[in-house]
Amino acid sequence: MGLGKSGRTLSARTWNASGGLSTLTRSAVLTLGLLGVMLGGPLGNAEARTVKIITADTLELRQIDGQELVIISGGNVEMRVDDDVVRARRVEYNRTRRTLTLVGAASYRSAADGQNLSGENLVIELGDQQITGQDVLISDADLEIHGQEVERIPGQLRATGGYFTTCAKCGRTPNDYAFRAERLIVYPGDRLVAYRAQVLLAGVPILFLPVIVIPLNDPERQPRLAISQGSVDGYTVEADLPFSIGDSTLGTTLLRYYQNRSPSVGVGVALRSYAPLPFVDRVNLYTLANPKPFNTDGTPNPGYDLDITFGVTGRVPLSLAVRDLDYRLNVTRRDIGLDTASTERGVTTVDFGASVEYPLFSSQFAYLNRFGPEPTGGILQPYRKTELTLDPRPYTNGTFSADVRLRAGSYSAQSNVRSPSATAQGPNITTTRLEEQHALAFTAQPWKSADLMLSNTFTGRYYGTGARTVDLNLSATLTQRFNTTNTVTFGAGYVRQEGTSPFYFDAVPGRVLSAPLSLNLNTVPVKDVSFGVSLRRDLFLSPAAQLPAVFTVGVSRLPVNLSAQLSYQPFTRELESFSYSATAGDSESGKLTPVPAQPAREATEYSPAVPARPAYLRRSSAWPTPDLTLTASGGYTRQSGYSPFTVRATVTGATRADSISAYVTHNIEKPQIDEVGATINASVGRDAVLNPFSFSASETLYPPTGRVSGNASLTWRARYRLSTTHNLLLSRAVQTDPNLGSTLAQDSGNVTFSVGTVGGSATDWQLTYGGPYDLVRGGFTRPTVSGTLSVTRPAQRLALTATVNTPGLDQPRTELVNAGLDANIQFGSRAAVSGGVQYFRNRNFTTDVATDYLTVDPLRVSLGIGRKDQPPGAYVTASLRQTFVWLDGVPLDPKPLSPILGLTIDRCCWAIQAEADLGLRRYRLSVGLPGQNQYPLFELDPDGAKIPLLTPGTP
Repeated sequence: MGLGKSGRTLSARTWNASGGLSTLTRSAVLTLGLLGVMLGGPLGNAEARTVKIITADTLELRQIDGQELVIISGGNVEMRVDDDVVRARRVEYNRTRRTLTLVGAASYRSAADGQNLSGENLVIELGDQQITGQDVLISDADLEIHGQEVERIPGQLRATGGYFTTCAKCGRTPNDYAFRAERLIVYPGDRLVAYRAQVLLAGVPILFLPVIVIPLNDPERQPRLAISQGSVDGYTVEADLPFSIGDSTLGTTLLRYYQNRSPSVGVGVALRSYAPLPFVDRVNLYTLANPKPFNTDGTPNPGYDLDITFGVTGRVPLSLAVRDLDYRLNVTRRDIGLDTASTERGVTTVDFGASVEYPLFSSQFAYLNRFGPEPTGGILQPYRKTELTLDPRPYTNGTFSADVRLRAGSYSAQSNVRSPSATAQGPNITTTRLEEQHALAFTAQPWKSADLMLSNTFTGRYYGTGARTVDLNLSATLTQRFNTTNTVTFGAGYVRQEGTSPFYFDAVPGRVLSAPLSLNLNTVPVKDVSFGVSLRRDLFLSPAAQLPAVFTVGVSRLPVNLSAQLSYQPFTRELESFSYSATAGDSESGKLTPVPAQPAREATEYSPAVPARPAYLRRSSAWPTPDLTLTASGGYTRQSGYSPFTVRATVTGATRADSISAYVTHNIEKPQIDEVGATINASVGRDAVLNPFSFSASETLYPPTGRVSGNASLTWRARYRLSTTHNLLLSRAVQTDPNLGSTLAQDSGNVTFSVGTVGGSATDWQLTYGGPYDLVRGGFTRPTVSGTLSVTRPAQRLALTATVNTPGLDQPRTELVNAGLDANIQFGSRAAVSGGVQYFRNRNFTTDVATDYLTVDPLRVSLGIGRKDQPPGAYVTASLRQTFVWLDGVPLDPKPLSPILGLTIDRCCWAIQAEADLGLRRYRLSVGLPGQNQYPLFELDPDGAKIPLLTPGTP
């Protein structure tokens, strides 16, 4: 295809005649690479930038003065330049100069910076990603900039005749504050610099400044200035000034000044860099040379303390490796904040590590060293470590596997107190070590139904001092199966741990030598009966130190279920332990299961003849009472004697939810009855909606102490519950007082009754009556009535509690002893009330004088002020945190209410807070900017007025 200088226009119908579409690419993506092929040349050499047309109406191809142009137009042209988005009515693509010209009003969104550029006649250089234009508006999440002429290059944006503000996102006109400057330079993600700037408040110029710098980076990289005054150092100034180097390096200059120290000035830098060099992923650097503080006796301490943290991580590609070689380097020194006598002062630690993985093996190298004063105490974690690890891939051949690892290095660590040669060198020792580890495993089937397993694990460490440690474990097991229910397993092993390490961190606990032989038998001699035996003999142990033989028996034949275990020492002929548990019952014994008839079968060479059998009805067992279950359990140990013997009987109703259970526990050692108890669970549900009642109760008697405890509850519809609990001594306890002698207790225990809802619902309430109860006098001694109410709704929460003393045998009056309120209620988005109020009464019964406490901690009220259809622009708050005390109705230390009143004006780009503490007579005013903390502007208290920014106070 050839085009003259006059050009040629291809309409949408011409390009899509075969498909009959009315527009060029409303739903398809057409790349400019296709246009380049049609023009007979490459894709305009756009420096690997991919340009795609998303939406357009017409394309026009031209050649003017030796330059190739592609003109894209339509009602709404949309294009992609890599991840950037271009929108305009007309776009001219100059393939020769590699530029995109957005004719007329257009917009360009930069994905990397998150910026939106909109203006007239924007020109995009595809080669160096530069953008120029006139009357351009640039906006992102925090900033809006207008410029008469704008030029954007990677990492920098320049504008002349500029106007910028951080208030544009508030949506108010005019902006609360803004700046107009002759020249602007924006470093995305770092800072904005404006030259010859005017400060505008509500559009009115009020101040001229030669230069303004606004940080745009993360909060931790914002500029910081802190001024304080102390009795020792005098005036102290701390300043953090961020900077950037190119697009990948961000840093902060650290400046410190102490009036009375010598020297007075400290300096440092905090820097992080991303991919600054080939094979380097990240570099971190923090260093600060700070003047030394005064000694504890107040004398000067000249010189500097030095903090250094330097870290590098990266990857190096290797041609034959499975993945890149990973490495790390960390250099650390911390002097600031350490005591002058600390042995860690002046110590620099260097930590380097690298790892690589190949198809046949992986390898790691580690280096950890300490430079500076030698430690005076033991080093628990190894230092001065140069270590190389070689880990080949596991080898397998059939059922044989082998895994080997080698490690060699030089270490400096705490000496092992069990090694005289190591302790002779001091608290720490430095020497080399070679470690070899391997694990071998082999499985085989020597004959039918037999399995053989062999294994060997070994860890050997060999030291430069001539010492060695060995950890060897050999094992062999042979399992023979007889049908599917009987197995016998023979086992043999050999364990050897010995040697003395010069290091404490890898010391062997002691010499271990063991050669165990074991036999395990599991069989089913008859149907539903299992029997097991476990025998073990260690060839290196004396008969008295051998483990006992264990015998287990299990019977599972309805209606009996029995399990028992016995441990017997065959060498000393002593019974070590015995335990059993038996259950008798069959809930299905009352059901008859039909068994179909079986026809006769003639004899064959493999099986005898079988006579015919008629159909019949079969029961699972002959247990006479299907609803009754009996259980018994007990045991014996040589150290503790007989365990309590417990018998339990359980009767189950028509459903599993209905049951009655009773049990007795007998102490064979004493002998005596320890416990007698019963539980009941029942539900009445003739109608699942109208009559869903459930009842549960339990009662336990402890005859040795004469104590009885229990509870009962009745629940309706799983929503409301009536319950009672008690814990009483049938005879009063005797209390011994050194001054009064022996006296009887005033009550027998506690009894309570309660009614309320089941927990977990949006509205919960509970009412409880009870307290100490005396069985001798027949009444409550000091009863109380307590109630709780909890209501939860969206944006609302209310909790009330109260306790009232009521008349009893030892309590003559009715009075409120405590009450509480905890609430949090929001009224739309404008108002909220929250708080906690607690009331408590303490009565001295000797003088009959009551002390009342009322604590508000705290009570808050918040009200938002603003237009109806907009978020509140200001908040008025009032909070009260105070305690009131009355003695016999007379206020102690009476004082008026002392609320704290606050006013917060919250705009998107600034906020101001005013606070008035009426109790302390303190008044404060502060202001906050985006990404900054609140800065105090003014403070007034009884001691006078302060302006913190101008008159720094004592920390």
